Amino acid sequence: MKAKKSPLVVCKLTGQRLKMNQVVPIAVINPGIVKLIRRKYPDIELSHDDFISKEELKNFRREYIERIFKTERGEISKLDKEVVQSMVEHELLVKNINAQFEKTRTFGERVSDRMAKFGGSWNFIGIFFFFLFCWVVVNSILVFGKPFDPFPFILLNLILSCIAAIQAPVIMMSQNRKDAKDRLRAEYDYKINLKAELEIRHLHEKIDNLMRHQWQHLLEIQELQLDLMEERDRETHMSKVRKRIVNKINANASQSLEIKKILSSKKK
Repeated sequence: MKAKKSPLVVCKLTGQRLKMNQVVPIAVINPGIVKLIRRKYPDIELSHDDFISKEELKNFRREYIERIFKTERGEISKLDKEVVQSMVEHELLVKNINAQFEKTRTFGERVSDRMAKFGGSWNFIGIFFFFLFCWVVVNSILVFGKPFDPFPFILLNLILSCIAAIQAPVIMMSQNRKDAKDRLRAEYDYKINLKAELEIRHLHEKIDNLMRHQWQHLLEIQELQLDLMEERDRETHMSKVRKRIVNKINANASQSLEIKKILSSKKK
């Protein structure tokens, strides 16, 4: 069996003949976008039965959303443009930030993260206290001869100062990466929330538009029903009038027959 070809419809703006999955009916488009199309194409009369291609609709949808940003904020940021692009192309904004950061980390950043993770753990505190205890014991008890770092442990202080001097910038590097990660997460949250707000607003406008057209159709159906009821009442009234006329004619006919009979009997 041959597959049925999908019917072709004409785009009202470009005049191209396209398939049904490549066009959108005017009736389901946002009223603000329809006003923008009519403003840009004043010579073209748009009706709810016409169609427009999806590619043309993308351009008008992008321009409509950008105008909303300009009227409400006065300018469009880079994040706003990314949100507009994702809405027009129907792309997802949700991404795994952790995986993205893992791919971009360098060797030094991995080392700094591990050192910061180890330096802020109880294992480091335990090992550090054990090291200090051993150092003090070895240099306090004259078991091994002359101690290499006698009291007040100047060499130990130097080692601790070096560790603190190295550990502090390493922890700051790791903290900066976490701050950058938090900023990126905040940007993604902002874009997702903004897209959700715009999509909900667009959905509300579309539902209001559909409800408005539905009410118009319901009013038209109600008017047709009223007209049919009036015609029905007229027909019933006319049928009653006809019956009355027929009854009167029959009554007059019966009376005329009786009169004829009476006259004929008098003549006899």
